[in-house]
Amino acid sequence: MTTEPTTLPTSPRPRAVERTAVTETARTHLSRGGGVLLTGPAGSGRTTLAAHLVAELRGRGHRILRCSPSPAEEGTPFLGLIDLLTDLGDHAFAVLAPHERAVLEQALLRSAQPVPSGGGTERGPGGGRDALVLRIAVRKVLTGLCGAGPVLLVVDDAQWLDRPTADILKYLAPRADSGMAVLVTVRSEEGPGPVLAGRGDSDRAPGSGDAPGFGGASGSRRGADGTGAASGPGGALDDALELCPHPVRRILVPPMTAHETGELLARHDHPSWPGRLVARLHEASGGNPRTALELSAALDERVRSDGADLPDPAEPLPVPHCLRRPILDRIGALPARARRTLVVAAVAVRPTVRLLRRAGCHHAPSDLEICARHGLVGGPSSSDHATIRFLDPLTPLVLRAETPYESVVEAHRALADASDDPVERAHHIARLTAGPDPVVAGRLAAAATAARRRGAPRTAARLGQLAAEYTPAGQSAIDIERRLTAAEDAIEAGDLGFARHLGHEVLGDARRPADRVRAWNVVIDSCGQAMAEIADVFPEAVRDAGGDPELLAQLHYRMSWRAWMVGGSAARAHDHAVRAAGLAARTGDRRTEVMALTQQAALELFLGLPQAEATLAAALTAPHDVHAMTHHNGPLYLKHRFHLVRDELDEARTELRTLVYRLRQRGSADSLSQCLIGLAQVEIERGRCRPALTIARQSLRITEEAGLSQGPAWYAVALAETAGGSLGQALSAAEAAERHSEDDNDRLFLPRALHAAGRIRLFAGQHERAAELLSRTGALETAQGQQDPATRRWHADLAEALAATGAPDEAAAVLGAGRRQAERLGRPGVLATLDRAGAAINVARGEPARAAAALEHTAMRQRAIGYPLEEARTRAALGRVRRLLGDEAAARAAFASALRIFTMADARPWVAMTRAERDRAADGPTRGPEPEGGSWSDRLTSTERSVVARVAQGATNREIAAGLVVSVKTVEAALTRAYRKLGAKSRVDITRMVMASPTA
Repeated sequence: MTTEPTTLPTSPRPRAVERTAVTETARTHLSRGGGVLLTGPAGSGRTTLAAHLVAELRGRGHRILRCSPSPAEEGTPFLGLIDLLTDLGDHAFAVLAPHERAVLEQALLRSAQPVPSGGGTERGPGGGRDALVLRIAVRKVLTGLCGAGPVLLVVDDAQWLDRPTADILKYLAPRADSGMAVLVTVRSEEGPGPVLAGRGDSDRAPGSGDAPGFGGASGSRRGADGTGAASGPGGALDDALELCPHPVRRILVPPMTAHETGELLARHDHPSWPGRLVARLHEASGGNPRTALELSAALDERVRSDGADLPDPAEPLPVPHCLRRPILDRIGALPARARRTLVVAAVAVRPTVRLLRRAGCHHAPSDLEICARHGLVGGPSSSDHATIRFLDPLTPLVLRAETPYESVVEAHRALADASDDPVERAHHIARLTAGPDPVVAGRLAAAATAARRRGAPRTAARLGQLAAEYTPAGQSAIDIERRLTAAEDAIEAGDLGFARHLGHEVLGDARRPADRVRAWNVVIDSCGQAMAEIADVFPEAVRDAGGDPELLAQLHYRMSWRAWMVGGSAARAHDHAVRAAGLAARTGDRRTEVMALTQQAALELFLGLPQAEATLAAALTAPHDVHAMTHHNGPLYLKHRFHLVRDELDEARTELRTLVYRLRQRGSADSLSQCLIGLAQVEIERGRCRPALTIARQSLRITEEAGLSQGPAWYAVALAETAGGSLGQALSAAEAAERHSEDDNDRLFLPRALHAAGRIRLFAGQHERAAELLSRTGALETAQGQQDPATRRWHADLAEALAATGAPDEAAAVLGAGRRQAERLGRPGVLATLDRAGAAINVARGEPARAAAALEHTAMRQRAIGYPLEEARTRAALGRVRRLLGDEAAARAAFASALRIFTMADARPWVAMTRAERDRAADGPTRGPEPEGGSWSDRLTSTERSVVARVAQGATNREIAAGLVVSVKTVEAALTRAYRKLGAKSRVDITRMVMASPTA
């Protein structure tokens, strides 16, 4: 019941998942032929993504032909074609007739004859009959290359491509060979300047001559105000699409996330800015990599060279001249009235036409229309209540910095009088006030409350901090209360660094035990999964609490989490949770009581204690606490886990979807991320792999942007990639989950990460490594006290891995322990999975007929319970066993059933693996020694013989692919068939056979 070993590409650090998704989409499309158009503004990372795609496809056996035109080159005819074909030797032109070769060599400057600049009728490759000859010649050359293997044409920055080369590629696109793909990147802009290279003569790059570039005059439509806004049919974007053969996929390069921005700055050796400052750099850059680097460099220069402090949240970031100048040019072209309207919009928190009118900008619609024509704001909306959108997030920063202080103050005053929103009004009043003011502080505190009720905790945290700053010195108790409330809002928003900063501030000032314990709770909660970092906090917090049972209840609840996550003991964690719930009930602290009861119920479920259901019911009874009911550690979230262990998948999904909806409206980033993680797991179990992958990636993006601990989110991505993505990406995600969990010393999620990695190794046929990882998983979970196998379903995977490594007795022991627990607690889903692992043990003991009967029964049970992916895995295992028994018809039927289920679930890696196994079933016997007197080469096809010969010489799969001019996948498939036909288990076996009988 083993599968062939599969190579799993790993990387020391997985790329950020959103850009990985873009790369995967483009790579998958290009692997099948056709074209991909990557678009995005200048500095968005199009070229970097293209470089990743080129490297990956080159590794898969593609021949790469690439050109990267520049502005100064667009007027030089055939320069793009010269770059594309520069690496081709004369042998590539052997397919051409003499006159075709002469014209092509003339265009490529490989002959002594000059190349005309390109008219319509003159002779030469630029026009007349020779232009057609040239196109035919290029097509013949590319067709010849495609005959030897797949070809990828890459045109990076197509907006600068010279027109003659563009015309040739447009000719080739509808006639492209099936083995040719085209990747085009092109700059897109909103606002002034063309979307592509459709420029008027005044915009032509220096030295471009008279030849029209890509897009040309016909590819551009000038706006009424003189700006070059290319749009509509026939525009320059259509020109770019015409370079790509069908099917063509247009992909907009997404902005970076805040986490990606931080990683980008670190890779370029920028200072290690605080998380809040990185978030501001990300926001100001709009997720544009180049802009983020420029802003960070300007900030570094000001701090290092000028000795300035880091900017506070109200202080604008420095904008370097290279970014400021284009914006100032656009602003400078505005009429005075339109500029004043734009200043008021830049000062507003949420600018709308209605607000601007009330603030004195009576001609706001016409003023904004002018600003839109100059590329400063988006097009006018039909609604006066729609938010005005700045096309460049730097525009408000530059505008406020360049506007006289008196004019900015006037705008704040007008907006404070005009706004009927307490949050907006408080913001402007604060900007008009110098020094502490109890009235202003009170308004800011009220605005923070309003923001909190709206479900905007980040805004509430900022307003709360401002309220504390404007609180007079004699009101220290009110100041501390406002700072603590702001810190708790920051935790809800996922701004953990800000919350921790406020918590430590309060600890430096507070004297009341309640204030100090509350501040300690902020510090603890702001650590997320990394509770090992705060080992010294709990003794101090307990000392500050004295004997106050209400304060001790809050601390014991948090000590329960630490005992489980850091100490790795569910039993000790349970003791703390029970104590916390009892103390909270005594003092009437219902929130802490509900949270502690939920923790107690979760631990009792893990420990296999019978009172778990009753404890959860106690947490769910009235009176309810709103915070606890929408928290990921609250009872509503825990309900879905109880549904899962009872195999109630639809009920679990309903609970989580309801909770996710509430959290999207108003809830913490941490809770939303955790609920999405749970929902992704449920969707996997239900056989909905594509939604699961999308949901898991959403969770990771939220985690990265909020600066939360990433181990759980990477774990969810690993599960989703295993089910519906790629095993290589799945392993990278699992290793990231393991790394983050180890960095945080999080023993709660570490075994889950190890389990994910072990499953991937198991599915790839790397059984020894899988057994090692899964054994470690089992040891950690057992040490924590796990007694319910439905809470962490690793037993069957470990047993299968051990059986495949030749340790059936050890596998049977694991299976027996898990089965006893599952039978005691009544877990039919777990028992069915354990029975499949039992069949693997039967095969390892030489009892395939017994295994086949067990697998037939198990598959039917799994279908009845409702686990489609598990049923499909069982049917695939049945196909392998039927093959061992020599019943190829039954094997193919089992594989077909598995393939049908996997296909319906969109389980892409499983579809590929199962299809390969099904097809191998018809190739002939899978076992049996080589006939006496026969050569190893007699049993192989010509491709297989070539691959095996090179393996014996020590070549890698990639080297073999390059030598044979085929893809790496072709090599892997040929080698897998050779293993089976020769009865070999490794490259060493292959080498021995070839050395014993070196016939190729």
